Amino acid sequence: MTELLGLSILELCYIVASITFILGLKMLSSPDKARRGNLIAGYGMGLAIFATIFFKEELTPDKWLNYTLILSGLIVGTVIGTRMALKVKMTAMPQMVSFFNGMGGACAGVISLVEFDHLRHNPNPETGMLIVILLGLIIGSVSFSGSMIAYGKLEGKIKDKALPGGQIINILLLLALFGLAIWMSFTGNLSPTLLYVLLAISLLYGVLFVMPIGGADMPVVISLLNSFTGMAAAFGGFLYGNQAMLTGGILVGSAGTILTVLMCTAMNRSLTNVIIGSFGGGSSSSAKSGEQGTAKEISVTDAAILLAYANKVSVVPGYGLAVAQAQHTIHNLEKILEEKGVDMNYAIHPVAGRMPGHMNVLLAEADVPYPKLLEMEDANEDMGSTDVVLVIGANDVVNPAAETDAGSPIYGMPVIKVWNAKNIIVLKRSMGKGYAGIENELFFHDKNRMLFGDAKDSLEKLIAEVKNL
Repeated sequence: MTELLGLSILELCYIVASITFILGLKMLSSPDKARRGNLIAGYGMGLAIFATIFFKEELTPDKWLNYTLILSGLIVGTVIGTRMALKVKMTAMPQMVSFFNGMGGACAGVISLVEFDHLRHNPNPETGMLIVILLGLIIGSVSFSGSMIAYGKLEGKIKDKALPGGQIINILLLLALFGLAIWMSFTGNLSPTLLYVLLAISLLYGVLFVMPIGGADMPVVISLLNSFTGMAAAFGGFLYGNQAMLTGGILVGSAGTILTVLMCTAMNRSLTNVIIGSFGGGSSSSAKSGEQGTAKEISVTDAAILLAYANKVSVVPGYGLAVAQAQHTIHNLEKILEEKGVDMNYAIHPVAGRMPGHMNVLLAEADVPYPKLLEMEDANEDMGSTDVVLVIGANDVVNPAAETDAGSPIYGMPVIKVWNAKNIIVLKRSMGKGYAGIENELFFHDKNRMLFGDAKDSLEKLIAEVKNL
């Protein structure tokens, strides 16, 4: 009777946790509610963990060691995770997302290894259970190794590297992976050797499929790997009959997949090419870069005059804004310009920065009102009536080569058409290339002026000048 009551409480807790996950995800779509939604989902996860520990099985003295290890792991993980979250800089947030995502994939892979061992000792192993285990192992392992490579690339410790015939190798590895998994499933072969061969191929594929990817394509890769981890977690939910784990995995997997497709559309890329590893290699632009002309500079005073006497100003933020930690400074400039009657908004490209939503998170940290953040399509419609565009740290996402240079690796990628505005001011440290490694034609555009220097310092000088006008 006591055991039955415990299981009933456990199921109820799982249902409540699943509801909190759905509510939390829904609230994440609104910046005003995102923090609360994250907390609600976190409380739901805490409830699911607590219920699993104390209601899954009856607590007996012979299980004290297990519970001690579980609680110790929770404490250690909480301390490490909290310290990492508190110390991480906004510029390092993409790396942190990749690292945590990789850990989720590793957990899914370990669950599959453990459950495979249990299945081997089952006198009547179920084929369906074996399929779920193998899929969890493959997807979790690919997510782990791919995320670790993505982490290294974002940290600047691993460079883009494409093997000769890399696409063919990746396709062969995929065929080997699923061919071996299908053969094991239909023959009921539970050989540990084959399982570890499957694990090794999965880890190798994760490395090879992320290794050649570079440039502005990294946000799509992070999103795709995130969906992989979600799917792997969902398979774990199947294995344990855990509704909370299943719901959480499905939500993460489906949301990540939808986001990946949307971002591929925004980048004008094929999802198939992402999977086989031909996505966004660091090829160079066509030879036009040497024929651009001369970039024209602008002084802080002249830039301040342009901004102060404009009717409408649009800011295009990029990774350089995050590097300079200038999100609060640009918000201060926004408030000062609005006091002078200037209408100011922010044009957000879906893949600006190093991870999905990077610029949204950055500006939300500075309390920029969400209605001022315009999506790319709306921003482009608004450009014709914009007096001044301030490009801060963005590069590839405002490059006219996406429309004019058929030899450019970003050709066909939807970009923010800042050249349709009356004036453009680009804040950069130098004439350096963007993350895609190509020249930006915008720097030499007739409407553009370069304001060189650290973004935060330049913005602070602009604020001082605007106040004096």
